[in-house]
Amino acid sequence: MPHSDEDVRDMLAAVGATSVDDLFHEIPAHVRLDRPLDLPEGLSEDELFGEVAALAARDVPASELVSFLGAGVYDHYVPAVVDAIVSRSEFLTAYTPYQPERSQGVLQSIFEYQTAICELTGLDVSNASLYDGGTAVTEAVFLAAARTRRDGVVVGAGVHPEYRRVLRTETAGCAPDGCGGAIVEVPCHEGLTSMDALREAVDEQTAAVVLQCPSFLGGLEPMAEAATVAHDAGALFVAVVDPVSLGLLEAPGQYGADVAVGDAQPLGQPMSYGGPHLGFMAVPSKLTRLLPGRLVGRTVDAGGAPGYVLTFQTREQHIRREKATSNICSNQALNALAALVYLGWLGKQGLPELATLCSRKADYLRRRLLEVPGVESFTQGPVFREFAVRLPVPAADVVAALEPRGILAGLDAGRFYDGFDDILLIAVTERRTREQMDAFAEALAAYLATATGGGTA
Repeated sequence: MPHSDEDVRDMLAAVGATSVDDLFHEIPAHVRLDRPLDLPEGLSEDELFGEVAALAARDVPASELVSFLGAGVYDHYVPAVVDAIVSRSEFLTAYTPYQPERSQGVLQSIFEYQTAICELTGLDVSNASLYDGGTAVTEAVFLAAARTRRDGVVVGAGVHPEYRRVLRTETAGCAPDGCGGAIVEVPCHEGLTSMDALREAVDEQTAAVVLQCPSFLGGLEPMAEAATVAHDAGALFVAVVDPVSLGLLEAPGQYGADVAVGDAQPLGQPMSYGGPHLGFMAVPSKLTRLLPGRLVGRTVDAGGAPGYVLTFQTREQHIRREKATSNICSNQALNALAALVYLGWLGKQGLPELATLCSRKADYLRRRLLEVPGVESFTQGPVFREFAVRLPVPAADVVAALEPRGILAGLDAGRFYDGFDDILLIAVTERRTREQMDAFAEALAAYLATATGGGTA
């Protein structure tokens, strides 16, 4: 600790106390700990580094394995230019525009990020970003409630399970006019939502219909049809989308989405133990004033030079709390800058090429795995980057068996869905080679042959 005994005596004297215990005199003795904390002795700096190194050696980073794990965090290549730019001190130390007129460079980067999101989604206006995909979904539902003056939510079970949990948590204590009504989940079959079930779930109290494409299980949902179902009932349609998929799939603005949200981790963000991420959100112009968080605009100053301003500041830090559209949202400016740099590095042709590579490689691996005895297709129809297969053994067993062979086989879907213990969710990014995919198929075949009594591994 940095304080010497003399330092402690001087500080106690300055506040009129004779001992450290005097600082806690208001706390009843019977609730105080009457023994020292159960902590090991302190270490020298050299000993501490050795301890930390030993702990780190017990972990196997994903970078040392061939990863087919996705479920919201994807192993895309992050070019060196991303870190080179976001590591510059002017971005690291001044990323929050509390004094916007003095943050022109940061405001410009946010404005350009917003522009990129609008181009991706086909919608008119984007905010400065949100925490992550889960909070973005919730903010979209709050926006829909404010717009429609309703409080019901219909959400497809193909929406990321963690996003749905965040939605339930953040709406649990809301008043009826703030989307505290019932959240109805529509089941999915083989990775796709039943439109008949969706129609039955939507009624005159529905504020928002939320659907994800590609779904959590990899299916390409009929988003235009779902948008029609929502609009026929007077509800808003919230599209949860993967930003890389928009290099190949139709933009939300083209099929009638009122709000497009998602997680931009695939855009230049490392996997990094699952965070930090950034959420994105875009709407048509008519919903601009309901957007949560910050919105940067471009103007000209008195001399005619371009300038950037916080056009709308709907956070409680900027305006009266009761006027804020949200008091839990925040923009992730540094992550948004990384996404912007990544998109600039890809360019208009690079993004479609990346999306096509992911789709073709996912299709190749799915066909290879379906050649393995006992493996069946679960996700039906074309896929983008992720798909699920049904196994003759628990998926968790396969994941555990292939990890020592250097392969992260994917996600046990039973972690999130009851009765899905034999479903394995697999993601394929541009980083996976044909050799790695073939090795995965061969390792799975060898394990299943042993596990099902059909041979030796």
